[in-house]
Amino acid sequence: MFRTTLAIALVSFGAFGLTACDVKKTQEGNVTLPKYEVTPPTVNVTTSPTTVTVPTIKAEEKTIELPKVELTTGKEKNEVKK
Repeated sequence: MFRTTLAIALVSFGAFGLTACDVKKTQEGNVTLPKYEVTPPTVNVTTSPTTVTVPTIKAEEKTIELPKVELTTGKEKNEVKK
């Protein structure tokens, strides 16, 4: 479901992007490809302050018991035995 929605959204934005361009044919092409002049649209992205309600998370300190692991390697054990 998500992939289908994402694919539809991408195709829609791509189609919109292509229709927003101004394309003019500048040279005919017989043996070679014709030449085109493409003017892309201008896009301005701005921000504006907006007040929204946001949930907050409170943190508190607690003392809990954690396991403590001590490791003695085989080499250390042999050194203690000597």
